Amino acid sequence: MMITIPQINALFEAHGHQMYSGEPLTQLQHALQTATLAEQAGASTELISAALLHDLGHLLNQQGDTPSARGIDDAHQYFAIPFLRGLFSAAVLEPIRMHVDAKRYLCAVDSAYFAKLSEDSKRSLTLQGGIFSAEEAKAFINQPYAAEAVQLRLWDDLAKDAEMPTPGMAHFAELMAACRMDIAT
Repeated sequence: MMITIPQINALFEAHGHQMYSGEPLTQLQHALQTATLAEQAGASTELISAALLHDLGHLLNQQGDTPSARGIDDAHQYFAIPFLRGLFSAAVLEPIRMHVDAKRYLCAVDSAYFAKLSEDSKRSLTLQGGIFSAEEAKAFINQPYAAEAVQLRLWDDLAKDAEMPTPGMAHFAELMAACRMDIAT
């Protein structure tokens, strides 16, 4: 079942106030901050939209507060894709789908990256399959959209400041509308 942009907005309105697992901000704040960082970096409209929606699976498949602390991997990177397929192209979908594996990749290729992760990100890393081997890292980065997923992951890691100012959902809804594949709004 494909979701529409108004339904995405409604989902953030209804559930965006929930805390972002293990962090001092809400799901909505995290999404807006990630998208803002992408926009400030001059990313494409598609990558900005992916940044906004990368954790939409948490809102669609609610597992309560900090599921990783209970040993649950909610597979959020995959959960949202069926809802977004048909609305957006692979340029939006693939960075969303790959952003968790991008964390696994970054841990494999940057020895300092793991130490910078929040405690919840470290805990979820184990549930998500752990750090890639050298072979897995090479296979990952050679895939289409892997570089975009890595950049999304880096913005994701920075988007955890409860005081960071951002544009609102209306601003990003316009950007999502600009890169949608269908005529639904």
